[in-house]
Amino acid sequence: MPEHGNNRVETPPPHVQLIQMGTAYWVSRVVFVAAQISLADHLAEGSKSAAELAPPTGMHSNSLHRLMRTLASLSILSERADRRFALTPLGEALQTGAPGSARSTILALAGQWSWRIWEEFPHAIETGNTAMEKAWGMPLFEFLATHPQEASYFSEAMIGFHSGEPPAVAAAYDFSHFETIVDVGGATGNLLTAILTRYPKARGVLFDLPHVVRDATTLIEGRGLADRITIEKGTFFERVPGDGDAYLLSHIIHDWTEDQCLTILKNCRKAMKKPSSRLLIIEMVLPTGDTPHPGKLLDMVMLAVPGGGERTEEQYGALLGEAGFRLTRVVPTESAVSVIEAEAAPA
Repeated sequence: MPEHGNNRVETPPPHVQLIQMGTAYWVSRVVFVAAQISLADHLAEGSKSAAELAPPTGMHSNSLHRLMRTLASLSILSERADRRFALTPLGEALQTGAPGSARSTILALAGQWSWRIWEEFPHAIETGNTAMEKAWGMPLFEFLATHPQEASYFSEAMIGFHSGEPPAVAAAYDFSHFETIVDVGGATGNLLTAILTRYPKARGVLFDLPHVVRDATTLIEGRGLADRITIEKGTFFERVPGDGDAYLLSHIIHDWTEDQCLTILKNCRKAMKKPSSRLLIIEMVLPTGDTPHPGKLLDMVMLAVPGGGERTEEQYGALLGEAGFRLTRVVPTESAVSVIEAEAAPA
């Protein structure tokens, strides 16, 4: 006889699990369209029907109703008896400017330019070359430099995708003995501002490409740190600002090929004039064996898009050694990333 009143959740059979994995893009496309037409923004003032929303969104009324009904089944909307829909707490997070940058993250990572990349994913596995260049004919960061709207979404996406990491890094690692912290490739300064907020005696230098740091001033001023952060423009393939006590590389090393990583690291090594200076790489450190870890799936993104990769602790040690560093310790955080600390090795 069937059991009632229990909380057991049956694990689907293997074939069902595989089919769910293979068709996960159905949900991705549904949520992307909701973000693209700013559906949550249109519902911010209260419930509306698809007939009311069709004109301002430019959508077909009945098709929009069916989309909203599906979003309700995903707990993003709530369907009312009168064919009207309202935002749930999950749907509220899809509004423009909501904490966590979910809308921008979805537009960047599930958008049309990204979709084309994943169409070419088999090419990356077959050849070891990026799907990005097969799809678009240029590397990721060259593409973003010439597509300002996508670049803005991408910058916000990095904040949304890694939103839990800055406070976790600031809490896990002791930055109190550093006077000047240089964030190399720090984008809009999300990590640097989180660290300086927790450590009020430190100052920061934010270093990145001109088109990347263009939105940094707004974020830095919004967090009340304009008097403690200097923005420098440049590329870490040519130089890194000198005289820092700590050099941050947050989600930089995993973006690039081995040779490119060595160039970046050696430029950091040249900039570190003080014996007490430390290099701090913030990345996901892959566990060995079958242990599940989000970095293992992210490794596929790195292969397909920028051409880099995630690493184990042993692999980081070898890379750092080749660049003139000694790995001193790996500090885990409450997030998926760790802080890989290194010092300059004796010449």
